[in-house]
Amino acid sequence: MTSGIHPHAVIEDGAQIGADVTVGPFCHVGPDVVLQDGVTLQSHVVVQGQTEIGEGTLVHPFAVLGGIPQDLKFKGEQSRLIIGKRNRIREHVTMNTGTEGGGGVTRVGDDGLFMAGCHVAHDCQVGNNVIVVNNAALAGHCVIEDEVIIGGLSGVHQWVRIGRGAIIGAVTMVTNDVIPHGLVQAPRGKLDGLNLVGLKRRGVAREDITALRAAFQMLAQGEGAFQDRARRLGDETSSEYVRQIVDFVLGDTDRSFLTPG
Repeated sequence: MTSGIHPHAVIEDGAQIGADVTVGPFCHVGPDVVLQDGVTLQSHVVVQGQTEIGEGTLVHPFAVLGGIPQDLKFKGEQSRLIIGKRNRIREHVTMNTGTEGGGGVTRVGDDGLFMAGCHVAHDCQVGNNVIVVNNAALAGHCVIEDEVIIGGLSGVHQWVRIGRGAIIGAVTMVTNDVIPHGLVQAPRGKLDGLNLVGLKRRGVAREDITALRAAFQMLAQGEGAFQDRARRLGDETSSEYVRQIVDFVLGDTDRSFLTPG
């Protein structure tokens, strides 16, 4: 044991501990856990199952990472939780391993912020630079692309995809897919526009924002079904950001879409 392991922590035989790892008092690290270099578990953190935590990730007290899925179909099969680099995981966060029916892996990308009390369920695929605010919950099999923000006390229904750069307002229930760069709010989740603040903060060029505005109007008011409007957009656009929406809408999904009002 290195000097970074508190004497009141429990590290089970078989756990792999990288360089410069800190494990605080009353943490419990299971035998199949991998903590990469520079991981910090502050105190009272439980990491169990086949869980890997990436370099430089900071976990605050009372988080439970790698618990079994909250899914009645789970029969004890081997599954994993993979958490990327430089994440900040706050108090009482829970992240579960995957299930056989969902591919067996719950995956979290790099540089995320998971605020107190939020939940990432089995088989979720969470991208980079994602923020999940206090007490928000992702149900099983959700796909959350890069740079998404999910507001506090919100819930995302199982199998829902949320496209890159979208923002979900607080106290919102999301039951259908959200296009990239969309803005969703209201208790039952309405697509109210584009995440213009986020686009500007990321330095997206004015011409791309203008193209996104025009694309949103076409999706809202154009002729034909929603997918047909997206196909026409794909034929007409030269914007990388509009192309992200087109590819998302035409991709595989088990849900319908939140569409512009």
